[in-house]
Amino acid sequence: MRVVRLLMIPMTVALLFPAWAADTSRPCSAPAHHQFDFWIGEWEVRTPDGSLAGTNRITSIQGGCGLQENWEGTSGMTGTSLNSYDAARGRWHQTWVDSHGSILLLEGQFKDGKMTLGGVGRSPRGGTVQDRITWETVTGGFVRQLWEQSSDGGKSWTVVFDGRYTRKG
Repeated sequence: MRVVRLLMIPMTVALLFPAWAADTSRPCSAPAHHQFDFWIGEWEVRTPDGSLAGTNRITSIQGGCGLQENWEGTSGMTGTSLNSYDAARGRWHQTWVDSHGSILLLEGQFKDGKMTLGGVGRSPRGGTVQDRITWETVTGGFVRQLWEQSSDGGKSWTVVFDGRYTRKG
């Protein structure tokens, strides 16, 4: 009975994670897994008027299979996100949680030099809100993060945050 269990474990893992199980010698080595690597680094983040909004540290984790974000805002709010590429679906995912109890579940893709992730959630007033966050490199080695929200099904968008990332040091 023990031998049967040991043989079933690798098969179960292969069925649950076929992209990972296909090439265990170089998991996450495909270029798509590294489309968001431009965001890796230690950053100062400023608003369009030049005010410091906070600092952000983005690191590669799990052997290059994901990114972890650690945000510290000047207001004292902190947040963390985990980002990874789902090769089976060709989609990026982000899960964000912060010290105010906010959670964002986003997914999207890298296209035309921009990473765009979006999702639908509940607003504090109980309605539905759509989030759309775009990251892109801009001239001079900066990264721009634009977070927009819509409460009318995407007909109109309001800027929640517009940050310009400058590498520390």
